[in-house]
Amino acid sequence: KLAAECQSAGYPGTLIPYKCDLSNEEEILSMFSAIRTLHQGVDVCINNAGLARPEPLLSGKTEGWRTMIDVNVMAVSICTREAYQSMKERNIDDGHIININSMNGHSVVPQSVVHFYSATKYAVTALTEGLRQELREAKTHIRATCISPGLVETGFAFKLHDNDPERAAATYESIRCLKAEDMANAVIYVLSAPPHVQIGDIQMRPTEQIS
Repeated sequence: KLAAECQSAGYPGTLIPYKCDLSNEEEILSMFSAIRTLHQGVDVCINNAGLARPEPLLSGKTEGWRTMIDVNVMAVSICTREAYQSMKERNIDDGHIININSMNGHSVVPQSVVHFYSATKYAVTALTEGLRQELREAKTHIRATCISPGLVETGFAFKLHDNDPERAAATYESIRCLKAEDMANAVIYVLSAPPHVQIGDIQMRPTEQIS
């Protein structure tokens, strides 16, 4: 559906959807194999998938914690590894790996339902810096960047508050939130930086957001 919308809107390029459960390593590896077969490989990897479950530290369900770890941390790490290997085997020296982080990866807000989520995003902050260091050790010019948004109007809140859709909707009604287009513009800015410039982290939030 999204691919058809992009085409009908006249956007340049082609969006090719591929179904993949990012909590399943076998499906991730299958996706990268398909990319290798159909499109040679990956030059730019944007790790965008992420979710939060309402599982506080004192009373949360292990299953919810594990889901956040699998998607927010493990999938990012697996996709990063596979993207780098794809670049390396084709001698791509100017690739880019962008992790969509969160302002919750830089500060812990007093809301118990997002404390474990925040821990996974702190992990993304560490993973991105570790990746930058390893890319330097490998003597490549592949770059690593975090983009850390505040409140973006997506389906995120509806996953977090899946038992209370009214509360989820209210999340996006209290202030003028960031839009998906704002995130896309940040990605384009990162990719358009000169080869000698590596943008480490873009922290961005709605002007009206307090935390």
